Amino acid sequence: MKYLLITGASAGIGLSTAKLFLDSGYAVINLSRRACPEKRALHFTADLSDPNFFTPIKDELRKKLEGAEEIVLVHNAARLTNDTVDSTSSSDLRRTMEINLIASNTLNKNLIPLMKAGSSILYIGSTLSEKAVPNSFSYVTSKHALIGMMRATCQDLISTGIHTSCICPGFTDTEMLREHVPDEFMDSIKKMSSYGRLVDPREIAKTILWASQNPVINGSVLHANLGQIES
Repeated sequence: MKYLLITGASAGIGLSTAKLFLDSGYAVINLSRRACPEKRALHFTADLSDPNFFTPIKDELRKKLEGAEEIVLVHNAARLTNDTVDSTSSSDLRRTMEINLIASNTLNKNLIPLMKAGSSILYIGSTLSEKAVPNSFSYVTSKHALIGMMRATCQDLISTGIHTSCICPGFTDTEMLREHVPDEFMDSIKKMSSYGRLVDPREIAKTILWASQNPVINGSVLHANLGQIES
């Protein structure tokens, strides 16, 4: 059996990815606070901001994955807040890091021993993994760190047959984007793409599936943003 284990598949990119992998013959396990609306997926309730989120689900999850011929581990869940370097408390930064970075490490540590050659660990970054904008301090910081984690993953897993990459979506039509970008600015956001539109979550899902099947991109940062216009 081939498995996709993904965090944050209750909406947006995560949900589109779960559906595509299910249609492609994978069993799908979602970890998030909210259940995945795709009924074919198996849901484990997990609050990734809790440092001990893995403990209650550890035994059942490992039992499901033991003997899997392939595991695609996708670190997708993220927290985005409008904050700045001079206003963000260390506790708030720590909460973002728990979800956006530390939870990925917890899953890696526990699941890599179950992953056979041909498996993959895919990190979902952002355009803001390699640049910055105002008022996104903790998100930018965590997404830059995620690329470092991916590159270290590549080096540490040499000769295992497990490959990794970081897919960095551009402005994607998700609940998260619409929660943080007022409607009056949406047209301006669309014009930042060379195609004049938002990325569809299904386009990112297809990129994730492709990355899982192509170890040639091991260690790569893949920008999936429709050609963002630089200013």
